Amino acid sequence: MVNSSNLKGKRALVFGAGGSIGAAIAREFAAQGAEVFLSGRTKSKVEALAKEIDPTGKRAHAAQVDANDEAAVAAYVDGVARDTGGVDVVFNAIGPRPQEYGGGINALDITVDQYMNPLMNVVRSQFITAMAAARHMKKQGSGVILFITGSPARPHTEGATAIGAAFASLENLARHLAIELSPAGIRPICLRSSAMPDTRTIQDVTRNIAAAMSVSEDQAAQFLASSTMLRVSPTTADTAKVAAFLASDSARTITGTQVMSEIR
Repeated sequence: MVNSSNLKGKRALVFGAGGSIGAAIAREFAAQGAEVFLSGRTKSKVEALAKEIDPTGKRAHAAQVDANDEAAVAAYVDGVARDTGGVDVVFNAIGPRPQEYGGGINALDITVDQYMNPLMNVVRSQFITAMAAARHMKKQGSGVILFITGSPARPHTEGATAIGAAFASLENLARHLAIELSPAGIRPICLRSSAMPDTRTIQDVTRNIAAAMSVSEDQAAQFLASSTMLRVSPTTADTAKVAAFLASDSARTITGTQVMSEIR
């Protein structure tokens, strides 16, 4: 981990910090100087991450928060803002497993509940956490709201109807929020990543592809990488570095857009 001061003095909230993406983002934010506030539904996971980042407990803090509970999120964010003087960055990494939204299954064969799962969980949660942070960002006249989506936001493969609709909704949400919030100094941005093989979700996807194509998991992983322009799949660490740049003042003119590792 390379230390820098791009985020020095920033107060960054990371929801879903117990997962691989949230953890990678939290580590990178802290490495670049931010004080990080980590939350998740399982406190033991985020406590372990906070201790890993800063054993002293001064720059990494853990809390148990359900990011789909509007009242709990509001109370948590209000508490951080009260104790520290504000909120500079918010990032929400929660997401469902493919089996929960019919990943890899033709749209004709998924249920309404599977289709609605990422809309009712991911999109809802992202709106809740973004708005809770934005209220404090508006008061201070600055802040960054980072959303994360994936390549299904731009349809290019079968079996991604539900998650693709949710990702596209988030990207549109970022644009609308930018229109309403950017005049107050708040920058909503969407980071669209191609499949990251070191996440549990993409490992599930890789197994599904391997089974469907009757190939090995390594061959399925190579298939996913081949869908990118660079023919290389990004890691969570790669994604975290981009996120840290977008959260920094170096990206102060970037708002209401998608920054992506593009598909073909």
